[in-house]
Amino acid sequence: MAGTPTSASSVVVALVAGLLVWPTATPAAQAAPAAFAHPGVTVSRGQLDFVRDKVNAGAQPWKSAFDQMIASKYASLSRTPAPRAIVECGSYSNPNYGCTDEREDAIAAYTDALAWYITRDDRYAKKAIELMDAWSATIKDHTNSNAPLQTGWAGSSWPKAAEIIKYTYTGGWANSGRFSTMLRDVYLPKVINGSNSNGNWELSMMEAAVGISVFLEDKTSYDKALSKFRTRTAAYVYLASDGALPKTVPSQNLDTRDKIVNYWQGQGTFVTGLTQETCRDFTHTGYGISAISHIAETSRIQGQDLYGTDVGERLRQALGFQAKYELGEAAPSWLCGGALNRGLGPVTEVGYNAMHNRLGFAMTNTQTLTTRNRPAGSNNLFVAWETLTHGDQPN
Repeated sequence: MAGTPTSASSVVVALVAGLLVWPTATPAAQAAPAAFAHPGVTVSRGQLDFVRDKVNAGAQPWKSAFDQMIASKYASLSRTPAPRAIVECGSYSNPNYGCTDEREDAIAAYTDALAWYITRDDRYAKKAIELMDAWSATIKDHTNSNAPLQTGWAGSSWPKAAEIIKYTYTGGWANSGRFSTMLRDVYLPKVINGSNSNGNWELSMMEAAVGISVFLEDKTSYDKALSKFRTRTAAYVYLASDGALPKTVPSQNLDTRDKIVNYWQGQGTFVTGLTQETCRDFTHTGYGISAISHIAETSRIQGQDLYGTDVGERLRQALGFQAKYELGEAAPSWLCGGALNRGLGPVTEVGYNAMHNRLGFAMTNTQTLTTRNRPAGSNNLFVAWETLTHGDQPN
């Protein structure tokens, strides 16, 4: 069934009228590798080496992307961490007790880890460690209505930073065990069981769960997160091959057309590439698309290439559909009542690189949007510096 895991060996990919076609297959019992690759959350050592060589050679777009990153507040060596024992986040971060501080400290730790790898300046590695240590010594819980999403956002950035520092920095990280305990006890339980809210919630939460599972080398949690991710991705991006109605997540009991249309923001006409939140706004849609691309990239690094399955096709079509309208094409009357709330964000590089540069799809609209937005910065939530890490990335 589309949207359920298949083993890499069972996936047969063909091009039919521009669409990927995959066979019906028995869901794979396991997605986790026999041995996890490190660093292996969104970026691999080979990818980091490629970027480092390009930046040191002054090549574009990597050099301008690096300069943008180093000039940002996230790379400041004078940054002071602002940890809290209890991070309380209500709807739309109201109240906001530590929510912004946590997300931005996590992005800063990842930024510093990237800066360390590219420059080999120990100060950046030490700053990343300082940020991670401050939070691992302090945080106990996330509370209020946005707690699962907040945990997913911050929990997506922490393991990216930790993977680079633990596996490439030779100066040592004395409290890495305590950081592991933080991820295992504070973050993972909040995200691993998913969410029945809008799809970007569960996708972001599964991104965190997958990344944390890699860092902890927790195969059981990795398998559970990948399974939820496959089901949610199939229910988030519509393909014509799904039938008259989008796929659903069983636990949501969307068992009538009216319920499905309501959940899809009142959209009753379903076309390939439409997402569950397109008619809400492109910003939240971008969160979902970004998480799909990040999980697919991590999975590829860990040995299971989901880009050649329905995940990749849904990602490609979602990018293309949203990019067309993000570039300014007027919405037809059947789409969101003819009114779109644009603002996709810096979320196209990873999926575009995978589906265009690796698999060879044209992706004209996505290419135009990606090039126009370079260098892609941060959305200040969980996305950061993806022209640097994934722009025209062959590895």
